[in-house]
Amino acid sequence: MKCHNCNKAMKRRTDLKFNKHTVKGWKCSCGEEYFDSEDAQRILLLNKLKNKGFELKLNRVKSNLILRIPKEVGKAMGLNEKDIVHFSMKNDKEIVIKT
Repeated sequence: MKCHNCNKAMKRRTDLKFNKHTVKGWKCSCGEEYFDSEDAQRILLLNKLKNKGFELKLNRVKSNLILRIPKEVGKAMGLNEKDIVHFSMKNDKEIVIKT
């Protein structure tokens, strides 16, 4: 990829910062940066969803309660079927789920 400012070849990077997140993209020696569009879109969606609250309904499968994660949250967090997430209890009213 060539830089639009100086027309030099840009280097592929995996450590660029976009909205306080690390993303892939290209960086030129003149300082110009271009972010990977998929990474940038995911970060923008994540930032949009951060302040949005969700009311989720619990379901039951056999003796287990299940909680479904909304599609847009799964996409923003890069979750896929069969991924492992970590669940813990913060106190008797709060749970923490980490990817």
